[in-house]
Amino acid sequence: MSQWITDLTAILNTAVDDGIIRRNTFASLRWAELAALRLGDVNLESCTIRIERQLIEQLGGGSAFGPPKSRAGRRTVPFPDILKVELSEHLDRFDLGDAEALVFTSPMGTPLRHSNFYRRVWMPAVAKARLPGIHFHDLRHAGNALTADAGASLRELMERMGHSSTRAALIYLHSSDERQRTLADAIGKAARAALRKTEPGPGTEVARSPGQMP
Repeated sequence: MSQWITDLTAILNTAVDDGIIRRNTFASLRWAELAALRLGDVNLESCTIRIERQLIEQLGGGSAFGPPKSRAGRRTVPFPDILKVELSEHLDRFDLGDAEALVFTSPMGTPLRHSNFYRRVWMPAVAKARLPGIHFHDLRHAGNALTADAGASLRELMERMGHSSTRAALIYLHSSDERQRTLADAIGKAARAALRKTEPGPGTEVARSPGQMP
């Protein structure tokens, strides 16, 4: 986990993509879900993002909006308030009266294309961070791992990820060494507190069995 955080910090510090990299780390969305986000899907008051569709790129060019990958993909994802200020600044650039306007677009204002984003934004960012082999989808993995490490249950993790199967969510519930150490320390702290409650206080006489000499 600590290496993931180090790698992601390096990428975030070199990102020049108007925030899509930073925001996905903490929202754990799929690429196609991010590319389909509309202004009306973002609620800054409640710090939530509504996922109702995805952008589907078509062979030969062009794209279309369609439903999420599964029924579980339709969901509302809370995001940490650390993103609220910069997300608000990003949205201020748009006509907020147009709820259907895309949150993230190409420089020309058109829907994003995965290949163009990778070539123009992602690859330069990972190259500058000297982290070859890191993919955009790894942001989703990192966000899911952070959520699991924060104590999310299996059901909570599935809902946030948009998965109906437990298989993918279980991957992130394999605790790291750091998490295991935190749990062990917490157990030790609780045990010491419990033992202190059972220890006889000063001046307390221990009950003697019948016939025991003083």
